[in-house]
Amino acid sequence: MGQYLPVLALTILGILFGALSFVASRLLAPRRPSSAKEAPYECGIVPTREPPERFPVSFYIVAMLFIMFDIEIIFIYPYAVNRAELGAFAFWEMLAFSVVFFLAFVYVVARGALDWGPVAKARRLVDGVSATRTSTSTIRRVGLEGRVDNDQAA
Repeated sequence: MGQYLPVLALTILGILFGALSFVASRLLAPRRPSSAKEAPYECGIVPTREPPERFPVSFYIVAMLFIMFDIEIIFIYPYAVNRAELGAFAFWEMLAFSVVFFLAFVYVVARGALDWGPVAKARRLVDGVSATRTSTSTIRRVGLEGRVDNDQAA
């Protein structure tokens, strides 16, 4: 039990320091509330626009891709170190895991998880254009009233 005494003492000191810090900040901190500070935003800056309704899901999908790669590396590393002792069963298990991982990765990429920025915007524009729309039917030319067109003048 004596060997755990320093760990216990440091734990108690850490808890006391945290509690005393909270109490001291409550007692000593200045209280000057304002509408900017009470607004649900950071740093007391008054927001000029409302935050977006939803956070883009593509960020979460990319984070899940990183986690998938981490899990695969954690799973493959022991096999790579002890391949000879683990035998054929471990080989087939690694092969099955790799196939499932690869299929999941292909699915996520096919769903557009890695389409970012201008590429994604261009793809959405190309997908959304109908065949009946042309540049003359959809673009309004402003400021050309009363001007002579070069094609008509010739």
